[in-house]
Amino acid sequence: MASAARPASPAPGAADPVSDHALLEVRNQPLLMVGIMAASLIQILDTTIANVAIPHMQSSLGATVESVTWVLTSYILASAVAMPITGWLADRFGARRLFLLSVLGFIITSMMCGLAQNLEEMVIFRALQGITGAFIPPLSQSFMLDTSRPSRHPQVMAIWGLGIMIGPILGPVVGGWLTESANWRWVFFVNLPIGLLALAILMAELPHRDAKARKFDLFGFLMLGIALTALQLMLDRGTQQDWFDSAEIWIYALLAASTGWIAIVHFATAGEPLFDKAIFADRNFVIALSFMLIIGVVMFANMALMPPMLQRLFGYGVIDTGIVLMPRGVGVMLSMQLSGLLIRRGVDARIIVATGFAIAAWSQWLMAGWSLQADSWHFITTGLIQGLGLGLVFIPLNVTAFSTLEGRLRTDGSSLLNLTRSLGASVGISITSALLGANLQTAHEELGGHVTGASTDLIDLSTVDRFQMAGEVMLRLVDSEVNRQAAMIAYVDDFYLMMWLTLAAIPFAFVMRKAGPPPGAKPG
Repeated sequence: MASAARPASPAPGAADPVSDHALLEVRNQPLLMVGIMAASLIQILDTTIANVAIPHMQSSLGATVESVTWVLTSYILASAVAMPITGWLADRFGARRLFLLSVLGFIITSMMCGLAQNLEEMVIFRALQGITGAFIPPLSQSFMLDTSRPSRHPQVMAIWGLGIMIGPILGPVVGGWLTESANWRWVFFVNLPIGLLALAILMAELPHRDAKARKFDLFGFLMLGIALTALQLMLDRGTQQDWFDSAEIWIYALLAASTGWIAIVHFATAGEPLFDKAIFADRNFVIALSFMLIIGVVMFANMALMPPMLQRLFGYGVIDTGIVLMPRGVGVMLSMQLSGLLIRRGVDARIIVATGFAIAAWSQWLMAGWSLQADSWHFITTGLIQGLGLGLVFIPLNVTAFSTLEGRLRTDGSSLLNLTRSLGASVGISITSALLGANLQTAHEELGGHVTGASTDLIDLSTVDRFQMAGEVMLRLVDSEVNRQAAMIAYVDDFYLMMWLTLAAIPFAFVMRKAGPPPGAKPG
């Protein structure tokens, strides 16, 4: 009796037909990706696009300098609290339905923000916008992965990551242009045409993912929500309240630490926690979470530091600032495509991540050598180098994080990755801003002590009272220059700090388990 013929093994380098198939079939994947990226773009842009319009909102809404910051804080808080329940909502009500409702809700709340007549309305509408937008990044990432073959995951993550990394760079530029050419309300109205296009494509092409019964972990969600809210409030209000010299900041810190610890213990011991325990049993994913935190702390802080430095110390306008910072996005775009190619060629993702961090640290070292004599070329070249490093880190990290994670856990995993990146950005911006203020005062005091009548040719400071008003003007000019020099020193100190943090992260790339090449990967 003839033995049954065995199926032929795939040729070396060819995709395994069994393992290399998408979890969800879709009719027109390129069109679907356009819709997903359009939805992601409006959400990412809104994290930074409103920043430059804040002064205009203040006068229009009759708010104070301190109270108008709640326009930004309410969005960040609402988004951070809502994002962890993305996985549960997707399982309970269906991922397709949740995605469509999120995009529709984001469009509606954006229009409400643009129509707000007072600060109270704006804060409420921004909070609603943060809630509806919180589900878009994790759902967009999970759908990009689920509708693609594993062999194409590096490519689709490069496309998805491009919007995530470039969005914060484009935000201030687009926001500044809209504010100057129209008014601040168009910062929100611009979401309507893009959002409607994304919604139409998603309604036509987004596949269904089966809903399933899943118990909601109310206690875990409350503890995590309180911890995230307290942490964000501490980071946001720390500079205004002089950090731990304020009882308010102590309350936030203790509340965040206590509820955060309770949440961790609960997630480890509960029968049906908010996040499946299998996620945290995956070593690669847990390390990727830590790296996402580092990326937020080190990399996204630069995006917050550079615009005010260029505008206040070097006299750049909003549009010129955006143009000078644009090469960072070009570097990200180039290196993301390169990293995707290297992964498909079977290059160890850990080596790519470590190389990316090393290049990013080099860019920080170059930035630490700046002075007030730096010109546009310095900003463009270092931004390009930093973008190259960012792109090399982001894609391999995402691919490695999901390479060993079960498909059913992708939405929960994506929400955690996006949450840690956002938290890292908040922590990084707060730390660098606090150090910037403290170091500026220290540098000003040290520099001011060296300003004497013998140290300046501008005016004899010992006889300044003879010149009356002219003497006061000269003193103000001297003080202004001391402030500029002190501020530059403070920025350089921040760049040095981020350089050392980036270098310290490199060895931990090799703690990750080496992921096998994706199906169809060609040997390098």
